[in-house]
Parts: sequence; structure tokens; C-alpha cells
Amino acid sequence: MPDTTKIIRTVGIIARPRREDIARVVPPLIAWLRARDVTVVCDSEVGDCIGALAGESLQREELPKRSDLLIVLGGDGTLLSAARLAAERKVPILAVNLGGLGFLTTVSQDEIYPILEEIFSSRHRVSERVMLAAEIVRDGAVIRRQIALNDAVLNKAALARIMDLELRINDEYVTTYKADGLILSTPTGSTAYSLAAGGPIVYPTVESFIVTPICPHTLTNRPLVIPDSAKIEINCKTGDDSAFLTLDGQVGIELTRGDHILVQKAPEKLYLVRPARKTYFQILRSKMKWGER
Repeated sequence: MPDTTKIIRTVGIIARPRREDIARVVPPLIAWLRARDVTVVCDSEVGDCIGALAGESLQREELPKRSDLLIVLGGDGTLLSAARLAAERKVPILAVNLGGLGFLTTVSQDEIYPILEEIFSSRHRVSERVMLAAEIVRDGAVIRRQIALNDAVLNKAALARIMDLELRINDEYVTTYKADGLILSTPTGSTAYSLAAGGPIVYPTVESFIVTPICPHTLTNRPLVIPDSAKIEINCKTGDDSAFLTLDGQVGIELTRGDHILVQKAPEKLYLVRPARKTYFQILRSKMKWGER
């Protein structure tokens, strides 16, 4: 867990490109930070949008190396891409919602400066989120490793085709799904694709992974919650048709016949800055409209 009392000297700003909100929100934010003797570094998309006002601009993947805090402006997709970059360096992220629903980007534009005041006075909370690591094993060797905050999804190039997916947990055979695909989700990702496919909502700090089949063709196949200490292996048993592994809905990897997918808890974690008084259940009620008719 990052030291919440650490003095923040440099703030990186990442924003969804081509948004009118960037030109409205970012310049006063930069001015506010600089007035507190904080160095600001923006990603190149922000630099392209506001020009010289951004000061120094870098490629997005370079920002975590330079920053004590990342401010991410956009929707959940913007946060997911930033999380994969920031996790290895344990840089906390303040995610501000400029998008739509935003289960993860729960800080509104009106809350930016109050929560920054909390951060600079060390009164903020940091939520530690587990990430998963997916490895593709081909001919006995790992050819690709990728981390994800929400989920790893295995499916066909043509979703109408049924897949035979063999699931093993800790080297024990569990079952073979006949389905359109399979979602392996973290608790953070339980409110994303897994939820849409019928999976449960899991509290973010529960030490678990969720295995959710996509449109299973057996009524007894239901979502499965397992410890996040488990080693998960998936073998695709279906013909020669193309299959894909997709991480966080953003990174797609084409598989070949005989590939194995290994999924385990990643050593990297996301550190997400939260408002001191906003709880997870308040967020769910706000986003999902629980109790409303």
C-alpha cells in the first residue's frame, strides 16, 4: 500500500482524448496544482488538446515513472488502461468521471478539488484492488503475460459459435463448459461484463475470482466464486476456429489451437483514491438505482 502521508511533488494527468470537457476541466486543475508548488505532467492527448497550457507532455506509459499521483479524467475505460500502467509502480490513481455510468470513476467533477484537499492533507482513503495476471502457454512456454483490473475473457471471433472450454483449478479438473465464452473476473470487475452475463456482485475486498460462462448451453452451469489464491487453467477444446483472449475489453490476443490460458492473482495491484465519506454501497445505489421504481 502506498504511503498516504507521502508528499506529492508531481502529478500526472491522463484524460480521454477529443473531449470538450478536457479543455474546460484541465487548465484550471493545472493552475490549482501549480499554485501549490506541484509539478504537473500531462499525457500527449491532453497536450494535443490544450497546447502550451499543459506544459510538459509525455506518452501515457511514461507518466507513472514521473508521478506521485495520477489523476485520470474520463470513464471506466480510461481508468482501466491507466491502471495497467500504474500498478507496477504502485502509483495511486484519482479517477474522475467525465464519461457515462462509471462504476470505478466515482469522483464527480464537482468533487475534484475537495478530494484533492483531502489528499494534500493526508485525509483521503486508498482502496487496494486485486488484479489478475493471464498467461498464454504455447508448446510448454509462456509467450505472453498481461495484467487486468476487471477481467479476462475467452471467446470466439464469431460469438455465435459454441466453444468447449475445459476448466481446471489448482490442477484439478472442474468441468467443461459448452458456451459462447468464459469470463474470469476480479471482485472489481464483478460489476462489469460478468454482471451482464449473470454473475454476482462481489465486494471489492473479498479475496476471490469469479468464473462466469457466457450463454452456457447447460442449465446447471452457473457462475463460480473461488479463492483468488487459486491457479486457474482454461483449455479450449473446439476445432481450429480462431479464439481470442481479451483483457479488460481493451487488449485482444489471438490464440492458436493447443494454447493454454493460466490465470492467477497478479503481484501488481491498483491503488484507487476514494472520497473519505463515500462508501461502496452508496456508489452501487447511485449507479444501479437500487430501491428506485
